[in-house]
Amino acid sequence: MTTTRAEKVRDAAYRMRHHILDMGEVQGQGYVGQALGVADLLAVTYVDQLRFRADDPHWPERDRFLLSTGHYAIALYAALAEAGTVPVTELETYGSDGSRLPMSGMASYTPGMEISGGSLGHGLTVAVGMALGLRLKGREQRVFNFLSDGELDEGSTWEAAMGAAHHQLGLLTAMVDMNALQADGPTENVLGIEPAEEKWEAAGWFTQRVDGNDIDALLAAFDAAAEQARPVGRPSVILCDTRIGRGVPLLETREKAHFMRIDEDEWQLCREQLSEGYEGAR
Repeated sequence: MTTTRAEKVRDAAYRMRHHILDMGEVQGQGYVGQALGVADLLAVTYVDQLRFRADDPHWPERDRFLLSTGHYAIALYAALAEAGTVPVTELETYGSDGSRLPMSGMASYTPGMEISGGSLGHGLTVAVGMALGLRLKGREQRVFNFLSDGELDEGSTWEAAMGAAHHQLGLLTAMVDMNALQADGPTENVLGIEPAEEKWEAAGWFTQRVDGNDIDALLAAFDAAAEQARPVGRPSVILCDTRIGRGVPLLETREKAHFMRIDEDEWQLCREQLSEGYEGAR
């Protein structure tokens, strides 16, 4: 039986969500909601789009994936485990002393983690510099930058966006988690970013906006970005509307969703809801 691209990605996203719940239970809390929300996006990236070698994270010919939002590290660890870069058994060390998997992403600790996540709003700037540096070296690896909608409140993000278009970094693709929530509340209440599409287009980017939990839509958007990708050309951005806690109804409706505290007796219920939803969709 032939497995379609979408089925491969969907299966990977399901396993990643289980990894996320397992890691979250180690700490009893964390950025679980965001991670569940972007599992589909990262599954498409690592299963279908990114060129890498699981056993050689520093392979010179690899595409670069930069996680600007360091607190989303739990989601990236799940993707790296699915990709084979990090052993699944190592996920149980998440956030523990001496672990290679700290709660905020650190490039010096984790294989496959290209940059350390600290103050938000710097990832795209680094990605622009990396893409420009690769081109100056005559290389044609693609650079993918994951950032959040909250980072669109940062001036440095827009400086980087203008710089990417100015230098015609056609091998740069940004993906934005448009989950509409920040630490201080809904994004629209903190500092409104809409109309986001028009702003990116005005900055000179090839812009798409999709349902970030629709795998078919994500695959189509990434394919369109890949068709645009060339050493000199327009950079691409994919704005992904996601749902916090996606796949686990108990968490999708939780009010305090930015940093979740999940009771001890709820973790198994979360897993059961995830499995029920996955089986029901097959």
